[in-house]
Amino acid sequence: MQTQPQISFDDLPVDEDVRDAVLEHIAQLEKMSDRITGCHVVVAQPHRHHRDGRLYSVRVDLVVPGGEIVVNRNHPADHAHEDVYVALRDSFDAARRRLEDHVRHQRGAVKRHVPRAEGRVARLFPLEGYGFIETPDGREIYFHRHAISADDFRIVDLGTRVHFTEEEGDEGPQAAHVEVIHAATRGGRP
Repeated sequence: MQTQPQISFDDLPVDEDVRDAVLEHIAQLEKMSDRITGCHVVVAQPHRHHRDGRLYSVRVDLVVPGGEIVVNRNHPADHAHEDVYVALRDSFDAARRRLEDHVRHQRGAVKRHVPRAEGRVARLFPLEGYGFIETPDGREIYFHRHAISADDFRIVDLGTRVHFTEEEGDEGPQAAHVEVIHAATRGGRP
């Protein structure tokens, strides 16, 4: 980390054991990413209920390239947070998950969802287990019976409307994840 981590106790006396626990959690985050440039942690007790106990809240601010990760765990109904170490664990677990997401995003490893296309079955060869879907622009896309659920393959007929994902096959474009578009039902009946 480029700067020394800052640890604050808001309306609490400084507790060296808690400070050491915070530093251990920060060290774990640094093992995940060596690109953290700053960290500020605030440990507080904003909810001081005489009957219900004193609940801790922990705020973790991480400065990373391209942004800032902020986790503010303040659960007034979570009595497990009467233990400062549980509150620390929960907050740093959330910070870890957000840091993992940020690292994946920075690497470009974010899962991209392929848009689903719509078409209709133009040709069908049920005994051979395949057919062709006609797209709105007039192309024909091959599909195999394994690209569609067995129940749906049994009811597919010429003209059946389907959603599908197009991918490149060995012999050109093919449809994957074919799903029959069922007509909307009214009153529980088709």
